[in-house]
Amino acid sequence: MPRALLSVYDKTGIGEFARGLVASGWSIVSSGGTAKALAAAGIPVTDVAEITGVPPILDHRVVTLHPKVHGGILADTSKPGHVDDMATYGIEAIDLVVVSLYPFASQPSVELIDIGGPAMIRAAAKNFARVGVVVNTGQYAAVLDEISRNGSLSSDTRKRLAAEAFTATRNYDSAIVEWLTEGTATSLHLEQIDTLRYGENPHQEGVLYHVAGQHSWWKSAEQLGGKEMSYLNVFDADAAWRLVNQFGRPAAVVVKHANPCGVAEASDIATAYKRAHHCDPVSAFGGIIALNREVDTETAIEINNVFTEVVVAPSFSAEALELLQSKKNLRIVRAEAPRAAVHEVRSVSGGVLVQTSDPVADDAASWRVVSAAQPTPEQRELAAFAWQVCAAVTSNAIVVANDLRAVGIGGGQQNRLDAARLACERAGERAIGGAAASDAFFPFRDGLDMLASAGVRVVVEPGGSVRDEEVIAAADEHGIVLFFTGVRHFRH
Repeated sequence: MPRALLSVYDKTGIGEFARGLVASGWSIVSSGGTAKALAAAGIPVTDVAEITGVPPILDHRVVTLHPKVHGGILADTSKPGHVDDMATYGIEAIDLVVVSLYPFASQPSVELIDIGGPAMIRAAAKNFARVGVVVNTGQYAAVLDEISRNGSLSSDTRKRLAAEAFTATRNYDSAIVEWLTEGTATSLHLEQIDTLRYGENPHQEGVLYHVAGQHSWWKSAEQLGGKEMSYLNVFDADAAWRLVNQFGRPAAVVVKHANPCGVAEASDIATAYKRAHHCDPVSAFGGIIALNREVDTETAIEINNVFTEVVVAPSFSAEALELLQSKKNLRIVRAEAPRAAVHEVRSVSGGVLVQTSDPVADDAASWRVVSAAQPTPEQRELAAFAWQVCAAVTSNAIVVANDLRAVGIGGGQQNRLDAARLACERAGERAIGGAAASDAFFPFRDGLDMLASAGVRVVVEPGGSVRDEEVIAAADEHGIVLFFTGVRHFRH
């Protein structure tokens, strides 16, 4: 009679799975809470302690670490020497190992560093020539179906399951490394979240991965309507969602080609969206919308008036969701707020670039005022808003803001003067009395002169140019408030 060893933290579906194995002629060995759950469900089960002769010890740290367990898993029964050892030490073969690990990634602590689980998984995966291994509930149905039809698993299935098992233990160990090194580890391990509709272009394939040990809001995001997500849908939605969650007030962000083309805060989410859309309605066509409050009916009506690829929000009212779902191609995503990223990764030929993330500090009160003109509290607040938006725009970047909304965004330019010109042209008269942010210092005064000619009254930039004094002099000539932050936010 073939034997299966079941030891799972997540007991979802384990009773049905064990019952199916018994119906196919298998015997069940289990440990701890899993054994109790199976016995309570009326499933015949042998506790591991009956086999090893040793109960769980050291506060359950040692349960299955025993030759009668690992010998049964690792034995190669085609080798006479192995068979002799099994007979000598009373070891019976184990043909299937089912383990789900402690939830370390979501609840990191020393006591949730699983030892016995990974050891059994790796042992079974190593011996895939004879032993099957199951590491998550999503595998139960297919494995049970194959066993019920054939009595055992095929060699191809065992090999595939072994690969998935080693992937699981690799990701588990990576999460522990990330925790122990506080995110400074230089190794990256990826686990697949989803296969995408296509890549950057329809002829390219696309896959979404999660960096093991790091939090990803994509793992828990729910798509409530629309077509499957493509590579660019994910890329742009991520940019929009990360930015909109930087604001405390109701806020809306519209993104196109990974750059914000509209950002606004307001007293309610519908007003925030309308103000964000008004920043650059031409670019907003076919864009991505992110909102940091529940989408209500008024907002949904406004969104439905414009062709939109994706809407991301923390929640949707029932009526708003019904309205948005009437747009069959609109991708509707409900998501939890993202956490600060530990690393940022970008591909290069045959490799990747990795850097620590670039948070935008909420420290406007500490900025240095280098101009003769002094800011009002309202001007400082508006400059902080423009600075937050600018950090999310591709370099070279200039953002003009007024009344807590972006009114002109110039990004991705090879020189800062062109970025300023583009931002001013898009802002038009809305720049008058507003604030502008530059993601890096002005190398010459011409960029600041251009902003002043558009009516901007406040400018925030990092400073640090050899011509800072010329730029400060220009600000004083125009009566502009000029902040130096001491930090730049290039985004390439």
